[in-house]
Amino acid sequence: MKKILQYLFEHKTLSREQSREVLTHIARGLYNESEIASFITVFLMRSITIDELQGFRDALLELCVRVDLDGQDTIDIVGTGGDGKNTFNISTLACFIVAGTGQKVAKHGNYGASSISGASNVMEQLGYKFKNEAGRLRQEVEAANICFLHAPLFHPALKTVGPIRKNLGIRTFFNMLGPMVNPAFPKFQLVGVYNLEMARVYNYLLQQGGGRFTIIHSLDGYDEISLTGDTKVITNEGEKILTPEELGKRMVNATDIYGGNTVEEAAKLFTKILKVEGSWAQNAVVLANAAMALHCTGAYENYEEAYGAAVESLESKRAYGALQKLIALQ
Repeated sequence: MKKILQYLFEHKTLSREQSREVLTHIARGLYNESEIASFITVFLMRSITIDELQGFRDALLELCVRVDLDGQDTIDIVGTGGDGKNTFNISTLACFIVAGTGQKVAKHGNYGASSISGASNVMEQLGYKFKNEAGRLRQEVEAANICFLHAPLFHPALKTVGPIRKNLGIRTFFNMLGPMVNPAFPKFQLVGVYNLEMARVYNYLLQQGGGRFTIIHSLDGYDEISLTGDTKVITNEGEKILTPEELGKRMVNATDIYGGNTVEEAAKLFTKILKVEGSWAQNAVVLANAAMALHCTGAYENYEEAYGAAVESLESKRAYGALQKLIALQ
């Protein structure tokens, strides 16, 4: 590792193969915590290259525990995190609204490294038991239209670096990797990113994959549709900027989508929204993200139709029903 660090400190970048090798070694426990922390810090001081990101992704996918969901056409709705906004769990809530429409969801998530409550924190608090047995995950998808994939159970490298990321408490390149290494290899992806540079990198990488995808970035810095400002939307077909009014009927304030101070608060708010007891603004933000995900699948004529399906899923409590079915299986 010393040679690699010296090389990087001279402002050089790694090739795809070098990056793959380093992350493989991290996963196998060949470096100590100080070496890994130093390595991670390099990428906080400069932008990561596409080759480096591809190499890291190659390593994670080679080593991952793959999940076969019997050919189900699943979608993942995931943000990179690390936007520093401390919103409630918008992407995870959107997953349950999507599941409530009948669309199958394979949600990939982790504990919050730079936020109070990541997807794994809230799911655990709600009573979900993390697992990587394909048979049980298939059963969840069949019964509740959704399963949850806790990243460290599928990716050895993420388990190794988890405590280091938590101690650093800031966004790292692992935030960028999360949405690209779902071990169920979903057919559709809605990915939220925290800046436009990351949106361009993801666009390049997801175009190579050939699946249907949508990348979203709120121009005021959120890694999801926040309705606090305009949103950049990038798909296989191209890109556009949409207003809060186009996506969610009207604009909301940043204070409306604050996530609380504890995991317990986040979980209470999560259930409250699914029970249709959330505020207008909370509902609107979740519905906009769910609608964009549904639109990404190609099953709806347009965004408005997808938005209508999302509203129906929430208001009929089918979204809440998906959560209840999922937890009952634990």
